[in-house]
Parts: sequence; C-alpha cells; structure tokens
Amino acid sequence: MKIGLVAGEASGDVLGAGLIRALRARHPDAVIEGVAGPRMIEAGCDCWEPAESLAVMGLVEPLVHIPRLLRLRRELARRWKESPPDVFVGIDAPDFNLGLEKKLRKAGIKTVHYVSPSIWAWRPGRVKKVKKAADTVLCILPFEPALYERHGVNAVFVGHPSAHGAPERVDVAAARAQLNIEADPVVALLPGSRAGEIHRVGGIVAAAAANIRAARPAVHFVTPVAAPGLRSLIEAQLAEAGIADAVTLVEGKSELAMTAADVVLMASGTAVLEAAMLRKPAVATYRVAFMSYFIAIKLGMVKLTHYTLPNLLTEDPLVPEFMQHDAQPAAIANAVIELLDDPQRRQFISERFDRLRAELALDSDQHAAAAVLELARR
Repeated sequence: MKIGLVAGEASGDVLGAGLIRALRARHPDAVIEGVAGPRMIEAGCDCWEPAESLAVMGLVEPLVHIPRLLRLRRELARRWKESPPDVFVGIDAPDFNLGLEKKLRKAGIKTVHYVSPSIWAWRPGRVKKVKKAADTVLCILPFEPALYERHGVNAVFVGHPSAHGAPERVDVAAARAQLNIEADPVVALLPGSRAGEIHRVGGIVAAAAANIRAARPAVHFVTPVAAPGLRSLIEAQLAEAGIADAVTLVEGKSELAMTAADVVLMASGTAVLEAAMLRKPAVATYRVAFMSYFIAIKLGMVKLTHYTLPNLLTEDPLVPEFMQHDAQPAAIANAVIELLDDPQRRQFISERFDRLRAELALDSDQHAAAAVLELARR
C-alpha cells in the first residue's frame, strides 16, 4: 500500500504523525511519502519537501509565495500521477491541498482532506471546492459533518487530537514544581508561536501583564517560547513592559506552562482549545495586518460572533475575546483579574471544559486511519 501525504505547519505535522503511526500499526510495510514535518518523518514518512514550506499566514501576506507554491503543487501532482498512491491525504493547508486533491482526483486517485476548512466561519462557498477535491473529509469538530451532508459530501467526525492527547488529571502543583514556581497565583502568557504573531500580539500581552501585576503584585507569569529564535523578541517585549523579573521563560513546553497557571492569557488560535482541554480559564486576543482585517471583516468574508473554538463549542462563551481594535491592554488585564478574583467562576469553566474534552476525545488517529483505509478498499 502507498499513501501520499501533504501537511502544512506544525499542527499538520502532529496530525500527520499520528495518522502515520496508526496506519503503520495496521500496515507496517506501507509506503508513506510527501510533504512532511519532523514528527511525520520520525513516524516513517519519506519527506519530499519540508512542511514548513507551506507555512504562510494571512490573506495578503502569502501573495509573494504563490509562484513557488504553484510550482511545488505541479511537481507533486506530476510525481503522484506517474506513480499513484492508493490514497492521497491532504492535511489542513486547504488553499494548497484542495487544488492538489482536485488534480489527483481527476487522475483517478482517491483523495482525503483531513481537517475541514472553516466553512462555518468564512468563505462558505469553499464547500463546492471541497466537493470537487475530496472523496472524504475528516472533521475534527462535531458539527462539521452535517454541513457537508447538505452538499452531498462524505464527511466523518474523527475527534479532536487536542482532546485525545489531554491528560486525565491536571496536576498544577507538579507543573509548578517542575518550573520552580512557588508564587501564587500564576498566569500563563502565550503571545504566539511565530515572529509575525509576536510582533503584533506580544507587546499587547506584555502590557496587559504589566497592568495585572500593578493590580495584583503577587501574580507570577510563565511564558513558553515556541522556538529559540523567538526568545530575544519576547524578552525585549517583557523588558519594555517592565515585568521581566516576574516572568519564568521556558523553551517550548506550552502544555506545562498552561498546566501551572490559574488563568491563561494568549493569542487566539488553536492553542485556546488546547488550554480548554487542560480545563484552564483563558482570555484570548489577536491582531492581524490591517489589509487582512479589512478584507476579512469589512468586506464580510468572516461572519462569526465568536472567534475561539471553545466559544463555538459550548452553549455560552466562556473565553473573553479581544480582537483587533478591542485588543487593549487595560481591558484584557481586567478580564484576567476578574477570573483570578473569582475561583467559583474558574471552577465552573474548568468543569465545562472537562465535559467538552470528553465530547471531543475519540482517538482521532485511529478513526482517521480507519477512514483512510476504508476509502482505499473501495
């Protein structure tokens, strides 16, 4: 059996690695090849191109990369048409993968798209593109298959990997001991995992933390540094805000940092759901480049009342959101302080997030592998 994979960014690498391990458990001799990150390579994928090649963000920012990405997509299509896999799986990166899937499907190759594009959030017309590109869509949110069924697209909810990987018990004391933090309370600061994010959001997070410390001097902060190259930027922002002495920096280990915290203050993104899976009350903020914001919001391409996944998956929004012009340090700090001062509210949020974890934890790797192999057998 041969399976082609293309993953974009770190999150796709994690999904791809889990899928590869589940596939190899059932077919140890399978040939697995394509665009892969380090985890996928470690799991046994023959890497033709690193996944980071697809890691471009925003609406306007990726334009400069289009010629290179089109060349890569043509080359991948050529190679797989010449030597077809039993199934091709495009993992996330819809702007790249859906076009590739369409080419391969026209050539008679069975195709899977793993992680539905956010058609419920913006550009709902993409469902037509998905229908032309993918034989099967693997969804990680429970409400997504019904959206595809209306358009005659085969879609399967496989569970969310963040939920399946979340610990059954969250040991705050052990996490603080591992980080040598004796202070109480603790707030985790997650300003993002990319330089562009940190440039836009990190200063806001640091300034909000300064406001929190001014109001509650006993608070200690912990910040995971997603990559070594980001450390100097984060240190400079914390120093400018005057709180460097109140922050424990840790290389990576975002889960450990969030586990140690009473409240998490973070850049909006997939990490907000990860915080929820750790049963942590969180406050989210974000800013994008002005032109991306103008296209997405002012031109009506994004139609959401809430932006973070936990708020889309619970009956009532539990994560305060401060987006774009609302991303003001004083308001963000007040939201964090309100949570620090209200242990009953924090407990309520933690219990609801624990129920959400149970709803999403279906062992996504095994379910995804089963769906891929079922398609291969048809």
